[in-house]
Amino acid sequence: MSEQYVTDAADNDDAWWRDAVVYQVYPRSFSDCTGDGVGDLAGVIDKLGYLELLGVDAIWLSPIMRSPMADHGYDVSDPRDVDPVFGDLADFDRLVAEAHDRDIKVTMDLVPNHTSDQHPWFAQALVAAPGSPERARYYFRDGRGDDGSLPPNNWTSVFGGPAWSRVVDADGTPEQWYLHLFAPEQPDLNFDNPEVLDDLRTTMRFWLDRGIDGFRIDVSHGMAKPAGLPDMDRPGEVLRHTDDDPRFNDDGVHEIHRAIRAVMDEYPGTANVGEVWVSSNEQFARYVRPDELHLGFNFRLATADFDAADVRAAITESLAATSSVGAVPTWTLSNHDVPREVTRYAPDAASLAVGAMRARAMALVELALPGTVFVYNGAELGLPDGDVPDEARVDPVWEYSGHTDRGRDDCRVPIPWEGTEPPFGFSTNPNTWLPIPASWAGLTVEAQLEDIFSTLSLYRQALELRYARPEFSGDTVDWYGAPDGCLAFRRPGGLICALNASPAPIPLPPGQVLLVSTPLEEGLLPPNTAAWLVPVPGA
Repeated sequence: MSEQYVTDAADNDDAWWRDAVVYQVYPRSFSDCTGDGVGDLAGVIDKLGYLELLGVDAIWLSPIMRSPMADHGYDVSDPRDVDPVFGDLADFDRLVAEAHDRDIKVTMDLVPNHTSDQHPWFAQALVAAPGSPERARYYFRDGRGDDGSLPPNNWTSVFGGPAWSRVVDADGTPEQWYLHLFAPEQPDLNFDNPEVLDDLRTTMRFWLDRGIDGFRIDVSHGMAKPAGLPDMDRPGEVLRHTDDDPRFNDDGVHEIHRAIRAVMDEYPGTANVGEVWVSSNEQFARYVRPDELHLGFNFRLATADFDAADVRAAITESLAATSSVGAVPTWTLSNHDVPREVTRYAPDAASLAVGAMRARAMALVELALPGTVFVYNGAELGLPDGDVPDEARVDPVWEYSGHTDRGRDDCRVPIPWEGTEPPFGFSTNPNTWLPIPASWAGLTVEAQLEDIFSTLSLYRQALELRYARPEFSGDTVDWYGAPDGCLAFRRPGGLICALNASPAPIPLPPGQVLLVSTPLEEGLLPPNTAAWLVPVPGA
């Protein structure tokens, strides 16, 4: 018996986001036009032709707001300005205009959970008295113990170490503590204070008035905190991603999202996607109800093994969660916070070729599904993680974990564009902010555009077919029977996607082959391969 899940559908132009392919630009690593070794907005503008050629509907810009860069832009000191490392507001306006001229939407990161410790509000809080309105914008609390020398609770920072730092007064005397779920340079905002939400609304309208098409909301499950800030039941735990972690997923967050959605509704055709790390379908569905987020980031495929049962479960659970509230599913295989799929799928460090085959196969699985797809820059090139040397690491996770967690630098290495040696056209400066491996010479955009069998060519073909073929229509998934270690599903329009994650070649389902991630072997689907098929005309 087949399993079917239905998603909400809409045909008007304002609903572009319901089946879009969104390309995540990590600006520091995309393209550098100023020669300082760090990517910038001028570099994104310079590569819009490439993005148009690739065939994406929209881009998502990781943080470009003014920041001291303690966490590479996720510590915002001025949410209504562009950081000079990326350019200025004129560059931003030009990017939006030129992208729109190419029918590419532009979305950007919004970081509402916390500010930089160099934000004017926090500077005011540090010199203000306990209990003051300035401190009420954040979580300042007295410490525990007779002398207040212990943190207010046992919460751990996601980056390691306590989630509290103590401040000192003008005389150097220790006094209150402040909460930071991430780095100490990222104090959490207190949304129980109406001033905080009002300021967020102002920030949203500032960018929406400049023509932005939407936001990716960072830590969208963390903006509300439980009353009394109760202790964790597992002290010292860094990250749980379950629904019972008191640091995240408090019920109060949904009222915040309704307020955010009300602002978005003032600007028809815009959409939000939230970073939602929760485990149960029921909890996820609450974030994508009709009056909250348009889309919720679904990380199930980004964390699933290359295993047919795991992949099928990820798809089934994701569709069940969104269909329960009439929402649109989203899919991604990687982003700036998780290992790239080529590395993740490789059996070991010496088997990146296997990882690359599996990543190609999973790209076809992902792009065959109904809903919105997010592609992390470089995924279309089949890039593995960059294996950054320890001495070159800059992720705060590396520092705050005491060099026990290697952090996220490996998946953030700059994109190779052309040539045979680093920096491969990413910059004119050989000293890029993270080093680019010399082994990437065969993975440049230039090399892959000339190779019809490259991963880039596969992505281009897949995106073109996804847009052009009627077989991709419909919002249900109908599962086929498949051999052990394999899966197959059908879209209502007729598209069939088959994945062979078993160790042996298998027969294809009936149909005409539309695209394969790896050439067939005597008509059979090889291991680590996916195929798209359509009904045979007249059959």
